[in-house]
Amino acid sequence: MRVRVLTWNLQWRFGPWEDRLAAISAVLKGSAPDVVCLQEVWGEQDGRHQALLLAEGLGHHVVVPERPYRDGVCFGNAILSRWPVLEQETRPLADDRGRSHRHVVRALIGAPHANVSVFCTHLEWPYDRSALRVEQARTVAAFVLEHIVEPERSFPAILCGDMNAVPDSDEIRGLTGRSAALVPGLVFTDAWEVAGDGTPGFTWDPANPYLTESIWPYRRLDYVLVSWPRPRGLGRPERAWLAGKEPVAGVQPSDHYAVVVDLSTEPAGDGPTVPADAGMSRFEARSQ
Repeated sequence: MRVRVLTWNLQWRFGPWEDRLAAISAVLKGSAPDVVCLQEVWGEQDGRHQALLLAEGLGHHVVVPERPYRDGVCFGNAILSRWPVLEQETRPLADDRGRSHRHVVRALIGAPHANVSVFCTHLEWPYDRSALRVEQARTVAAFVLEHIVEPERSFPAILCGDMNAVPDSDEIRGLTGRSAALVPGLVFTDAWEVAGDGTPGFTWDPANPYLTESIWPYRRLDYVLVSWPRPRGLGRPERAWLAGKEPVAGVQPSDHYAVVVDLSTEPAGDGPTVPADAGMSRFEARSQ
């Protein structure tokens, strides 16, 4: 058995956003995810909300914390789930420019194999804001750790989002064990490194028609991360790929590509927990 997780930045209301809604919905349906983490989701004060519309199309439950942002339209994160949402919570992230829309949202999902804590976030974006992203990532990691009760017995936490940071950045190295952990006692496996399709996995790609004039290079900004320590086998990334790369009925869904990951829900048998595998090769990780 596996749980399929998809994370995607939906480009808020930029570009042909009404037309993009149908394209996004088509990609989600075609990917058949069990859990969806969304960033740059819009919602209107009259109750019309992008995440609710997408959840309805999938037949999913939904968590949509309201975050007012611009002219009464929210800009935030959302979690969709095939299975019931048992708990939900939101925590704000530091912002030294006086804005308040950055946050991390948690959903405790009652999956058939276990209750699973899923976290969705979106870190600050400018090129030169790594120091702020580190502090935001530290807040996110501390929030995750609060909800891990028995790390060597329970299903690991899943952290998804647009981190606006490449894999060798300070913020991602601190999350994945390549440098001192941002929060002692917790690091994460980067699913793409373990189970990616052999490509760099760039989710910000100048080949995307919305990015033809972008000054940023090719970048992998979007992640599915699995917490460690964890029981051997549980949450092991088995396959990871990109979705939303091609236009749907002539409409490019978003300026980001989605990341889709299949995670194992089967334990690997008796034995110690897996070593901190964030820095392992795909061969080494699978041989554990």
